[in-house]
Amino acid sequence: MGATSKTIQLFAFLLFSLSLVHLAYGNNFSAQFEIAWGDSEHAKVSDDGSVLPLTLDQSSGARLQSHGMYQYGRFDMLIKLVPRNSQGTVTTFYPSSDGSDQDEIDFEFLGNYADKEYVLHTNVWTRGTGHREQQFRLCWYVDDTPVRVFKNYTAEGIQYPYLPMRTLVSIWNGDSWATDNGMTKIDWTQAPFTSLYTNYTASACIVANSTANGSGSGWTPDCSTNTWFNKTLNSDEMKNLTWVHDNYIIANYCTDTYLSPNGFPPECYLS
Repeated sequence: MGATSKTIQLFAFLLFSLSLVHLAYGNNFSAQFEIAWGDSEHAKVSDDGSVLPLTLDQSSGARLQSHGMYQYGRFDMLIKLVPRNSQGTVTTFYPSSDGSDQDEIDFEFLGNYADKEYVLHTNVWTRGTGHREQQFRLCWYVDDTPVRVFKNYTAEGIQYPYLPMRTLVSIWNGDSWATDNGMTKIDWTQAPFTSLYTNYTASACIVANSTANGSGSGWTPDCSTNTWFNKTLNSDEMKNLTWVHDNYIIANYCTDTYLSPNGFPPECYLS
């Protein structure tokens, strides 16, 4: 998919546990999401529920979260990023657990000038601690191309995200840091800024007694046989991951001291 289309497809996260419900469902934002911040003026779902525009202006942005909480799975979204001069805006699609000591896996698209590329900012949070940033210049396509892996090193004493998470989408003002480290501010004469979300699908395990569409599931089967439970990258995916890191990564907490001023975390020294 060409980068000039400003449309990105991603798959989000893998987490592992038992006593879960397997779900596979599609694109209905009205049934599956609720407004967590902002209002319906900044998050107007289409009449059929299939398209979600999120809008940022000087009064507010918006964030929606899924009703359901998931332990692991694959989550896909087609996103059309903010066009024109969008420096300082942040468009997101990410999983996060509830509470302040959250587990979270960030996918954040940082706006830029019309003639510059978007930047994909990623981070991993475990129990409220992040500082594992990697940034990428967007390549020609993201679909089914892995851009980041966070390995499970719990046996080595390294925390790994395991808390149940909701799926979240948002648009917000990040001009304190998002463009040129906060030196370039949002040009509000370009507002409103709108990103479009559609084609949301999930093949995931929902935590028992959580809600997927506003009502309790009532199911409690074991989802450990799901193929995503023990998902690893195959040889071609590993080659693609290496290619992305060789050609498109522009910031890495495991190599850039300004991102890890107190020293690189221990997983940086493990293969």
